[in-house]
Formats: sequence, structure tokens, C-alpha cells
Amino acid sequence: MTADLEQRVRERVVQCLRIAAHELSREFIEPVVRFNQGGRIAGSAWLERWELRFNPILLADNEAEFMSDIVPHEVAHLVAFACFGKVKPHGREWQHIMHAVFGCEPRTRHRLDTTKVAPTFSYHCSCRQHQLTLRRHNKIMRAKQRYLCLHCNGELQPI
Repeated sequence: MTADLEQRVRERVVQCLRIAAHELSREFIEPVVRFNQGGRIAGSAWLERWELRFNPILLADNEAEFMSDIVPHEVAHLVAFACFGKVKPHGREWQHIMHAVFGCEPRTRHRLDTTKVAPTFSYHCSCRQHQLTLRRHNKIMRAKQRYLCLHCNGELQPI
């Protein structure tokens, strides 16, 4: 990920805050923006720290989606916190900000391809193949957990 891309994200954060300031008739200070979010999470808002974190790997591969949806999504969390205090993360206050202020669909999960950041492991039962996350795979390998197919009720086995 380049410094130029980081700067464009920071500018988009500021732009979203300006939109919110105009629409809600109040000012918001610029948050700390970091590019250290890991795993399958595209971004996160740390409310009390007034901080946003973005996943650099997903950002590098999905700049347009970040600019149109993910940055406004995370900024909306901060704006909701500033306006309403601690509320449900994707509750009606956040949804209102996403829709009325940013003009975005208030989706709670992104639709990005996460294969680069979160490998999956192939398992099978008697009726189909399944892809399990690293966490579930490790639980099976350590004999801490068993997983059953929701369709045939067969135990999942590694391929």
C-alpha cells in the first residue's frame, strides 16, 4: 500500500466529516487514522479513542469500495457516538447517518474477497464440502471442538 493511497483515505475521512458537519450543523474533529486492521475486517472505529483503523491489504485491492462504502461506514460510527453517545453499533442512529447523511446503504458487513487475509480449510461431510476459517480449523486440530453439517448432521472431516 502506498503513502498516496493512505492520503486519499485520510482525505475521504475528512470529506465525510465535513458532510456530517454540514448536515448535522456541528463540528467534528479529525480522528486518528491508522492502517493496521488485520484479518477479514475492512475497518473499525475505536470510539473512545476517536480513531479509525483500516485493513491495508483489503484497501490496496479494493480502493473504490473503501472510498464509497467502508470509509463512510466507519466515520458514521464516530459521528453516531459524538451525537448520541454509546448506542448499538449498527443501530438506528448509525443507520440514519449512513442513509440520510452519507447517502449510503447501511450494510453491516462488507462484500470484499478476503482470501488473501483469511485462509480457509477444506472439510467434508457425507453430503458436501465446507470451507472453515483458521480459528475453526485450529479448534478441530486441537480436539477442542467438533463441527456438524447443518444438512446431514455428519461430522466435518479434513480433506
